Amino acid sequence: MVETIREKMTKYRWTICSMLFFATTVNYLDRQVLSLTWKDFIAPEFHWTDGDYGNITALFSIFYAISMLFAGKVVDWLDTKKGFLWAIGVWSLGAVLHAFCGIATSGIVAGEWFVGFEGAKEAIGGVDNVAMVVNVSVTLFIFARFVLALGEAGNFPAAIKATAEYFPKKDRAFATSVFNAGATVGALAAPVTVPVIAHHWGWEMAFIVIGALGFIWMGMWVFIYKKPDVHPKVNKAELEYINQDHAAEIAANDGKALVNRTMSFKEILKYKQSWAFIFGKFMTDGVWWFYLFWTPAYLSSVYGLSSDNPQAQLLLFVLYAITLLSIIGGWLPTYFVDKQKMNPYAGRMKAMLIFAFFPLLALFAQPLGAYSYWFPVLIIGIAGAAHQSWSANIFSTVSDMFPRTAIATVTGIGGLAGGIGSFLINKGSGMLFDFSRGTTLVNGEEVIMTDEMIAAGAEFIRQPLALVGYEGIKAGYLVIFSICAVAYLIGWVVMKTLVPKYKPITLQEKK
Repeated sequence: MVETIREKMTKYRWTICSMLFFATTVNYLDRQVLSLTWKDFIAPEFHWTDGDYGNITALFSIFYAISMLFAGKVVDWLDTKKGFLWAIGVWSLGAVLHAFCGIATSGIVAGEWFVGFEGAKEAIGGVDNVAMVVNVSVTLFIFARFVLALGEAGNFPAAIKATAEYFPKKDRAFATSVFNAGATVGALAAPVTVPVIAHHWGWEMAFIVIGALGFIWMGMWVFIYKKPDVHPKVNKAELEYINQDHAAEIAANDGKALVNRTMSFKEILKYKQSWAFIFGKFMTDGVWWFYLFWTPAYLSSVYGLSSDNPQAQLLLFVLYAITLLSIIGGWLPTYFVDKQKMNPYAGRMKAMLIFAFFPLLALFAQPLGAYSYWFPVLIIGIAGAAHQSWSANIFSTVSDMFPRTAIATVTGIGGLAGGIGSFLINKGSGMLFDFSRGTTLVNGEEVIMTDEMIAAGAEFIRQPLALVGYEGIKAGYLVIFSICAVAYLIGWVVMKTLVPKYKPITLQEKK
C-alpha cells in the first residue's frame, strides 16, 4: 500500500497579515504627525489655542466616522484589493496636503502665493489680523484632515475583510492583534521621527515624508494580494485550514449552502449583534484617540516637555512600546478556544472582560502624576495596550457573526459610532481644557489664559477650574482620564446584555 504524504501547509496568510500591519503603521504615522507638531511648531506660527486644535481633531473624528459608514460599503463593493488601494491613495494625498496649508494661508491672508515654506512663515508673521490667520489656517487644516479621514476610513474595513478571507475564526483575533499592532508601531515611531524631521527641515516636510510612505505600500499591494483560492502561493493544505469553518457554518444553516449576498444598512441594523458592536465601538474608540491626540499636549501643558524634547520623546516611546503587549490580547481568545473548548465568541468576550479592567488604572494617572510624569505615562501605556487588545477582539466579533460579504459594511457602521464617540471626547476635551485654564483681559477683551500668560502672572477674570485638590489644566485632565477609565466596563456590560451567547447570522435568499 502506498501511503499518501500530506502536503506541507504554506503560510502565505501571514504575508498578507504583514501587509495589513504595514498599512496600519502608515495609517497611524500619518494620523500622528499633527499631534506631534501642532503645539510646538504649528501653533506659534498660526496662533492656535487648545480649542482650535480640539476643533480640528474633533472634526477629523466626525469626518472619519461618516467616511467609515460609506468606506465599508465601498470596500465590500470594490472588494479587498481595489478598496485598499483607493483608501491608502486618498489618505496619503491628504497627509501630504497638510504641508501646503501654510503657503495657502499666506496666499489668502497676505496675498503671497508663490513662496516657499519659509517665505510663507515670513508673510504670515507680518499680518496684524491674528484672528484671520487663525480662522484661515484652521479651515485649511480641517480640509486636509477631511481628505486624510476620507481615505483612512477604508483601512480597518479592508483589513478586517482581508483577515476574514485569509484566517479561520479561531485565529482572527490574533491576526487582527498582529496587524493592529501597526497602530502601536506607528505611534511608537512617530515621536522619534516626526519632531526630528520638523526640527531640522520644518513641520511641512514631516507631513510630506511620512505621507509618501503610503504610495510605496500601494506599489507592493498590487503584486502581493489575490484571493486565497486563486493565489498561486496558497497551497491546498493552507486553503483547507483557512476554510475550516465552512462545514460548521453550513451545519448551523440546517445543512444548506450559505447564501452569498450583500446586506443593506437597514437589514444589518435589525440584528442585536450589530448594535452590540456599534455600542462597544462608540464607548471605547474615543479613549484611544484621546490618548493618541492629546498625550503630547499633556506632557507639554502639565510638565513643560515639548514634543522635540528628548525626554518627551523617550516618554512617548516607552508609552507606545508598552502597548505592543496588545498582541497577547489577540492570542488569549485562541487559548480559550483551544484549551478550554469555548466557542470563539465566548472566548472573545471573556478576554474582553479581562481587558476592560486595566483602563481603570487611568483613575490614578493624575494623582500619581504629582510625584513623577513616569506614572501617567506608564498608566496610559497599559491602558493603551488594553484598548488595542479590546479592539482586536471587538473587530473579530464582526467576522464571527456576519457573512463575509457584509464584514466591511458592518465594520464601517461600527467605525461611524466610534468616530462619533471620538468627536465628542476630542471636542469636549478641547473645550474643557480651555475652560479649566480660566480667562483674563487682553486689550479689553476676555480671552482664554495660555500657559505663557499664567507663567507671566496675568490676572484672572474667571478663575481656573478646581476639582478635588487639582486646579486648571490638571483638573481638566483628571475629568477626562476618569471618563476613559470606566468606558470599557460599560461597553462590555451592554454588549453582553445584547448578545449573551454566540449566534452567527445566516442569510436567506431574497424573495
